[in-house]
Amino acid sequence: MFQAFANFYDKSHPVTLIVLLVLSLYFIAINWTFFYRLFSLNQWISTESGSLESLLLGSQKIPDYAYLSHFIKSSSRLSTALFDMASYAATKEATKGLMFLSVVASTTPFIGLFGTVVSILDTFEHIGQSSGTMNVIAAGVSDALVATASGIFVAIFAYTYHQILKRKAFELSGLIRMQGDALLSKDV
Repeated sequence: MFQAFANFYDKSHPVTLIVLLVLSLYFIAINWTFFYRLFSLNQWISTESGSLESLLLGSQKIPDYAYLSHFIKSSSRLSTALFDMASYAATKEATKGLMFLSVVASTTPFIGLFGTVVSILDTFEHIGQSSGTMNVIAAGVSDALVATASGIFVAIFAYTYHQILKRKAFELSGLIRMQGDALLSKDV
């Protein structure tokens, strides 16, 4: 297996290797972003679920650990505008990292394609310098397509992670809105 990697490294164009390095760094970055945001959002959702549950079970006051408590303390009276502002602030905080995942999902196939095109051009150059047989062409194109496959691979994960985190942010925003509605209904 190590020999296969060594052969690929020896035959590949430097631009293709750089593309694969960039895609590898992207893959590490999207995984770190996803898992960090997923764990923090899950914790936040758990906290807000507990707060909503206490309100629904009859508590007249929101717990101090709830996100809305900061907004309530800064205002003299409860209002829909206050809770809308809190919901927007929570959504902004919850969607951090989504733009990065979206950009990676949309650009990595093109980065991989760029590496493939450069490798295929390099293969055609080698064919022009020597008597190119079908084996040379097939081996060159096969190695070149690794970059495209890598770009698509990273894009699939980035897009999937983006969708999962987007759904979690939506769930969190809904919990905060429900808490605001519960407080407003008790205030009336």
